[in-house]
Amino acid sequence: MDTDFLLIRKMKQGDDEAFDRFVHKYYEEILSYCNRHCYGTEYAEDLTQETFLHFFAKLSDYHYKGKTKNYLYTIAGNLCKDYYKKKKDIPTEGEDLERNAPSDDSPENSVLNKVIVEEAVRALPEEFREVIILYYFQELKLSEIAGVLQISLSLVKYRLKQAKKQLEQYLGKEGFYETGR
Repeated sequence: MDTDFLLIRKMKQGDDEAFDRFVHKYYEEILSYCNRHCYGTEYAEDLTQETFLHFFAKLSDYHYKGKTKNYLYTIAGNLCKDYYKKKKDIPTEGEDLERNAPSDDSPENSVLNKVIVEEAVRALPEEFREVIILYYFQELKLSEIAGVLQISLSLVKYRLKQAKKQLEQYLGKEGFYETGR
């Protein structure tokens, strides 16, 4: 029998250990997801905790269908969207980074490349950003992404392709070239 089904049943019965095991099972994955959407670890941690609080608040109405992780991603995604609506004054450090960019393969250059990629991902339209984050950073399969976003597999493929094109253009302008997946 599915462990999520058992955990949810025990949580509905008030088993505190089941709540702890559930959070432990998904916490790092949801935190990583929120971290990709936020401008600070403390915000990501807050949004992760909010995700679980929202899930637990609706637990009595939740009907297990085998897609608990997708539901958690949906909650986290909605909270991240709300975070963006509230956070309009997000600082960009692009100009400062370009002026102080190291020219070798130093750790500073590695950090700079990471910042540039994160900035490029954040510059994508929301629907493309979601697909990129779920595919590259959360390492979900395309079919899982379709389930999380509740869209067709062909739309996921389209958005991934378009997002890659936009990232390629943006990162090409920055003098940065992707060497990954």
